[in-house]
Amino acid sequence: MIERKPEDVFLDPRLKKLDQEYDSYTPEDFQVWRILYERQYKILAGAASEKFMKGLETIGFSADSIANFEEVNKSLAGVTGWAIQVVPGLIDDDLFFSLLYHKRFPASTWLRKKENLDYLEEPDMFHDAFAHLPLLTDPDYTRFLKDLAAIALKHIDNPLAIDLLSRIYWYTIEFGLIREKGQLRVYGAGILSSAGETKFCLSDEPQHFPYEVEMVLNTPYWKNKFQDRYFIIEDYAALYTSVPLIEEKLAGLLEKGD
Repeated sequence: MIERKPEDVFLDPRLKKLDQEYDSYTPEDFQVWRILYERQYKILAGAASEKFMKGLETIGFSADSIANFEEVNKSLAGVTGWAIQVVPGLIDDDLFFSLLYHKRFPASTWLRKKENLDYLEEPDMFHDAFAHLPLLTDPDYTRFLKDLAAIALKHIDNPLAIDLLSRIYWYTIEFGLIREKGQLRVYGAGILSSAGETKFCLSDEPQHFPYEVEMVLNTPYWKNKFQDRYFIIEDYAALYTSVPLIEEKLAGLLEKGD
């Protein structure tokens, strides 16, 4: 596994000492944040995981103000010890997983424009902040992120391994569902930031399966349309307790691939 001290990760030249530069946000940026926040909050009130909704309160998100990473970091520090690392956009796998391993969640600072409210090819700050950061208040969720990153770093030079592990990340952190009090709820950030997919994933149109590691590892995904299947966990502990099985099944698939 690639071992790095946190300060080594932060000195990576690809990060270029990036900051949020909160004062640079324009009135349009604040308007876009408000539109997206109010629209999603209304939908998610009856669709999102309870821990996500509580997480929004814990880190102080509101429609009135774009997420302030400095303030969010203060809130997270006292709960799970995680923090936000500003990145320019999509980053290389080695840097991405190194940051997660050191309890730093990569987030961009740019916001979509009004004409792109519903779809972007590359995740913007609303996705990274609104949809991802609230669940960083949950210890089980963050432990899974760190442990999954540790596995990825062991195989960082193996494209097949990273592709397979990306399926775990995709169908949990990005597009996962959870059963709470007998009802399906959303915790995946890719759904939480999408008005259309929030409604779609809980409908009878797609297929729903229990979270099962081997099945997820063998299920490809796509990025340009709604998923046709979603995987359901019963609680967040189910994620980090599945890590040993992820390692085992991954090893088996890699052996077959050789």
